[in-house]
Amino acid sequence: MGVSERKEKEKQIRRNDIIDAAEKVIFSKGYDMATMDDIAREAEFSKRTVYIYFNSKEQIYFEIMVRGYNILIENIESSLNDAKGKNALNRIKQVGRTLYEFNNEYPDYFNAIMSYENGEKDFVNGVPDESKEECYALGEQIFGYLTSALEDGIEEGVIRREIDIINTAIVLWSCTIGLFNTLIKKRNYINHYHNRNSEKLLLEGLDMLMCLYKISNEGAENEKEKEE
Repeated sequence: MGVSERKEKEKQIRRNDIIDAAEKVIFSKGYDMATMDDIAREAEFSKRTVYIYFNSKEQIYFEIMVRGYNILIENIESSLNDAKGKNALNRIKQVGRTLYEFNNEYPDYFNAIMSYENGEKDFVNGVPDESKEECYALGEQIFGYLTSALEDGIEEGVIRREIDIINTAIVLWSCTIGLFNTLIKKRNYINHYHNRNSEKLLLEGLDMLMCLYKISNEGAENEKEKEE
């Protein structure tokens, strides 16, 4: 390994050490309460050293979200592999189920991503374009699973052909995020007072949403006749 390669490797190790420290601080104290001093102390670096690698706490937060997105994408791809052979409606539900499981297994990453989805962190100052673009790209990759499933559903004859795929995917994603916010934050209330399981409610909610777009059995037969 040459000198430049060794230096680059050391730089990446330090960068990851800072992100690791930031995760501990932010996940325990909360994003708003965490400071760059806290992160530097946890990483055992001077604050000046931290600023060599990151412009701001916001930039580090984007790097944390990137980690979460990558785990979530890996989980979604694995679950969609398991769902091969099922129709598009079931694959859309599988994405919802994977999100629910991701929240149970990685609640801190889930909260970081949901904070991004529900907020305006894309527009904060101090975050380099490449950090934001990476988050955009990963978010779009997840969005692509929905648009792809909708396209497949149209071809399979289970989703209406006249829908606008992008509009429908945006509505489905927005409603799913809303369902998550309610079902997760009010999980204990829903379980205690209504004796309902949040995961089952999520899947039922996705079914209700898909009823707006899917073709009934009779409609599917008509579509098939038209194609023939």
